[in-house]
Parts: sequence; structure tokens; C-alpha cells
Amino acid sequence: MTMRILAAALSAVVFTALVSEPAAAADATKRAVPYYASISASRARMRTGPARTYPASWLYQRQDLPIKVVAIFKEWRKVADPDGTEGWMQANLLSGTRTAIVRGASPVELRDKPATSGRVLYRAAPGVVGRLAQCGNGWCRFDVKGQAGFVDIGALWGVEAGETLP
Repeated sequence: MTMRILAAALSAVVFTALVSEPAAAADATKRAVPYYASISASRARMRTGPARTYPASWLYQRQDLPIKVVAIFKEWRKVADPDGTEGWMQANLLSGTRTAIVRGASPVELRDKPATSGRVLYRAAPGVVGRLAQCGNGWCRFDVKGQAGFVDIGALWGVEAGETLP
């Protein structure tokens, strides 16, 4: 009798694992596009189509580079990079960590508070990538390897004007 209980319990665990795994994968693909993410791998290939059989069009070697996911097909994501180049990447090469890149021709000022009256703490050159937090009212906290401050959203690619982040 104890063996039957053990077998039933084991069957329940296996069934739960089999049922919950596809459900978790399905939830991940239900995210509304477009949305921002970042490259989590130190090397990530962008392909011309959603399979490894398609040729690679780019090799990214910049972890944390922000990208915009514009379409989903199974475990593949069609992404756009900050320059507007589009292609397909495997989902496991991407992260939900929000990052941004400084755009424009001149450095941006990282301030101690989200206002133009804030004291300038640092400056970040165009092309610098940092992590985002506390976005709202046109400002985001921008962290570049521990040097953080508030930046006007208009100076960044990787966040939409009017977007709010915790």
C-alpha cells in the first residue's frame, strides 16, 4: 500500500512538471510586443530568420545592449537594435533587464535628482550603455557600472517617452 501511495505521489509530481513547463513557456510568449529587453550573452548572433539554419547577419559582442522585441515566433524573437537593424535572436540570449544607450552627438549629464536643477554628478558619452531604474516624468535613473544619476529620457534609446519603471 505504501508503494501505491509513493507511485501516486510521484505520478502527480511528474504530471505537474509536464503541465506547468509548457504553461510557463506560453506565458513568456504572451508578452505584448513591442517591448524592450537587453542582450544577456557576451556573444549573440542576429539571424535573417527564426532558426539556426538561417545565416547570421550580425554578431553582437556587447552584453547589456538594449534591443526592442518586435515579434515572437516560438523560442525566437525578432529584434531591432539601437541603429534600427532588425533580425532574429534566440530568446535565451536576451534578458528582461532594462538597459539604455546614450544617443546623440554630445555627452549627457547624470544628475543627483530628476530635474534640470539637479547637481551634475557624471557625464556619459554617446554610445555608453547603462541600466535603467526609476523612470517617470521624463527622467530615468541611469547606472553605468556603479556611477548613477538621473538622465532625461530624450537622451536615451531603450525607453519610451512617458514610460514609467519602478
